[in-house]
Amino acid sequence: MHKRALSQKTAKLMVFKLAQATAKTWSRLKAANQLRLVIEGVTFTDSFAADDAENRAG
Repeated sequence: MHKRALSQKTAKLMVFKLAQATAKTWSRLKAANQLRLVIEGVTFTDSFAADDAENRAG
């Protein structure tokens, strides 16, 4: 019989702690209205859509 290295409870706790630690480095999505553009494949530079960046530069 094969003995598991971790109990199911311990494995869930480890996954939770890993996600909790990782979440500290994630940033919140502040511009939810821009999600459509991301899905459409628009390129962003310094938080601005590529088209917007070209318009500001010109």
